[in-house]
Amino acid sequence: MLTFPIAAVREVIARGISDAEANGGFRDPHCGFSATDNRKPGLWLVGDHGVYLCSNGALAEGARPLVVYAEECDPTRNDDWFEVKRRTFGGDDGVDFLDAEGLEALIGAAPGCTHLQIAFLPDAMQLFVIERT
Repeated sequence: MLTFPIAAVREVIARGISDAEANGGFRDPHCGFSATDNRKPGLWLVGDHGVYLCSNGALAEGARPLVVYAEECDPTRNDDWFEVKRRTFGGDDGVDFLDAEGLEALIGAAPGCTHLQIAFLPDAMQLFVIERT
């Protein structure tokens, strides 16, 4: 399971929306190869050098998206990040789109939540919100 602070999740979504407003929309992580149009507010769950959430708004030339690493899979903080990535996200690199509307509904249903957790099953992901004290 991977964990992200709710405040950081909301910050990534907000950054994607502001980038999209300033730069003409949302980026498509599949470079036009996706059958589903993911060009709407949300974020990407990315597995490559660690696992992180990435803002999806179009970027100005030379700008970088906002990235927030999973607490358990941050290469700058965890020496075993590669093993954690392999056990959770898998050994291959990839991107999954998480819709902002769905995330906000999940977060809003549990007002005291502090963290988003993502569990990886053989053929699915499950998203949970939890409260840490």
